[in-house]
Amino acid sequence: MAKLSLFERRRRRVRTALRSRAGDKPRLSVHRTGRHIYAQIINDAEGKTVAAASTLGGKSSGANVDAAAKVGKDIAAAAKKVGVTSVVFDRGGFLYHGRVKALADAAREGGLEF
Repeated sequence: MAKLSLFERRRRRVRTALRSRAGDKPRLSVHRTGRHIYAQIINDAEGKTVAAASTLGGKSSGANVDAAAKVGKDIAAAAKKVGVTSVVFDRGGFLYHGRVKALADAAREGGLEF
């Protein structure tokens, strides 16, 4: 088996800890690249994505803090439509800083609890 990068090890460690503590709550997963930021709410019990938002198709493009905040508001609105109010935040292997933090704060302001 190939050796995992430090990022992959951190991602697995964070996700495993979340799954053990989450119970039946859905997971708000965040992924960011140099150009875009993505967020999706995943129901791990069923293995299905409940809601998703990103900078890909919308008016906000780019990968700055303002675009991340817009994605946070969009994911909170999409979660409300489906009836999800409480989630666990999965930052993946990314540090809770900058764009990831902006997305989380905007999602909280939009009504998600985590």
